[in-house]
Formats: sequence, C-alpha cells, structure tokens
Amino acid sequence: MEFIPEELEEGILYITMEYRTAVHKCVCGCGNEVITPFSPTDWQLRFYGDSVSIYPSIGSWSFRCRSHYWITKNRIEHAESWNDKEIQQGRNVDKKNKQNFYSEKPSERKLQKPEIKVNKERKEWSVKSFFSFLGFK
Repeated sequence: MEFIPEELEEGILYITMEYRTAVHKCVCGCGNEVITPFSPTDWQLRFYGDSVSIYPSIGSWSFRCRSHYWITKNRIEHAESWNDKEIQQGRNVDKKNKQNFYSEKPSERKLQKPEIKVNKERKEWSVKSFFSFLGFK
C-alpha cells in the first residue's frame, strides 16, 4: 500500500513499505490505531510468502487497554500484561537500544531484548484480506 486508508478494518494489517510502517486496529477491540514503524531499533517485518510476523511484541502502553501481543504468521499471540515498572524498564531498553545503534561506535550496536512471557491465547487474522491489500489473491 502507498497510503493507509482513513477507516481501518478489524483483523487486517496494513503495510506500507514506502513509509516502512504497519498499522492495524488494536487486537483487544478498543478501536485504537496501532502504528509500528520498521527500523533496526523499532519493529521488524518478516514475510513468509503466505504470512507475516512483526517482532518484537507490540505493547499498547499509552492506550487504556494496555494490550500486549505478537503478530506471528498472521496470528495474534497474547503476551502477559506489564505493570508500570515493567513498562518503564521496556522503554528504557528501547531508549538505550536507539542510543547504542545510532552512536558513533559500531561496536556498541548490540540490541537488548526485554523478557516477555507468552499467554497461549491465539487469534488468527484474515490472510486473504491482508494480502488483497498488497495486491495478492
């Protein structure tokens, strides 16, 4: 996609490679739009031919719902909720990763990962709807 539509549909991941971003409605059903920019220090998109994954997990900490999940091969994998301390620790790791990655010293470009626990609940997204927006059938 070149542009994200004004109205997002539930269960569809909108991807624009031109702007290196994915957008979707929060998986909890609250209606909030979740934006995941792709970069070495933000999220990464993995394309498997018939499905996609976004890593690392998506934590909607600024939303009232505080949803926390992964998109793995077109499925939603819920992660455990984080408390305020865990959220701040995660934000600190993100900040340090950005500082290290964009520093003048390439030897400091190691990215850290916060520990995340998985909740086994899964929800599958529509592959057909997703790929139809990318021009696939």
